[in-house]
Amino acid sequence: MSIAPANTAPRMALQDWALLIGLSLLWGGSFFFAKIAVAEVPPLTVALMRVALAAAALHIVRVALRVPAPRDLGFWRDVFIMGLLNNAIPFSLIFWGQQAIGAGLASILNATTPLFTVLVAHVFTTDERAGPAKVLGVLAGMAGVAVMIGNDVVAGLGGHLWAELAILAAALSYGFAGVFGRRFRDRPPLVVASGQLTGSTCLLLLPVLLIDQPWALAMPSLSTMGAIVALALLSTALAYVIFFRILRRAGSTNLSLVTLLIPVSALLLGVLFLGEVIEPHHLIGMGLIGSGLVILDGRLWRFSRAAFGF
Repeated sequence: MSIAPANTAPRMALQDWALLIGLSLLWGGSFFFAKIAVAEVPPLTVALMRVALAAAALHIVRVALRVPAPRDLGFWRDVFIMGLLNNAIPFSLIFWGQQAIGAGLASILNATTPLFTVLVAHVFTTDERAGPAKVLGVLAGMAGVAVMIGNDVVAGLGGHLWAELAILAAALSYGFAGVFGRRFRDRPPLVVASGQLTGSTCLLLLPVLLIDQPWALAMPSLSTMGAIVALALLSTALAYVIFFRILRRAGSTNLSLVTLLIPVSALLLGVLFLGEVIEPHHLIGMGLIGSGLVILDGRLWRFSRAAFGF
């Protein structure tokens, strides 16, 4: 779910907005489906099933479209690293955290991904250093995080603090993936997506066999199995297809707006179908994170300059 920044933002057509809203529902739904899945299946196993099914689906699409898979070892080394940073680590951490916190709160914390991407890019790149606007955006977003988890810090480590920190660590991993993924700019998106999901499947297989021992687990219910299939095919495979379509049509800056929409989708799904309750300080925190993302995006500032001349 990492999104690399861009310098230009093409005008979005109505179809692009429809795709963007659809993508936010699919990615917001991932927190909803995961909350159902981890109630019966260990987090690592859920992560493995998600990436394995999605990888299989995308490889079927790739073969059907006659897109060849690269054979150079450098590509597969890089997609394995990308799979670790963009799938294996964050999926495992998010699913582990969702054993204790709701889908809505997890999605809000995950919305800090662009903030961490800015920090990682500032440290590890020379062409994406953080200027005053980016620093202000990061500070606003981090203030939102502080508001959201502040009560649990005061309550001590017995609350949901570790689960919330796990989601933030996943967002940090996405930040590293966003910077590392810049090397795939010249590769076909479908090849990169299927490659990284293949890599993360291989990376998760051994830990799942050693830790979860899935053969010893009870058979999950039909609703849980349905949630895992939906998580893989809808929130991962189909979501990546839409992701790359928007990226090609509207650019990555416009695509980054999905980060603002995902928490709304996850919140609505959690409240409507899981009976979750969002507390006022969560909404305040989401507002601060959202303001930070708007500042980072820069289009509001550009609009103000164009409209008012400052």
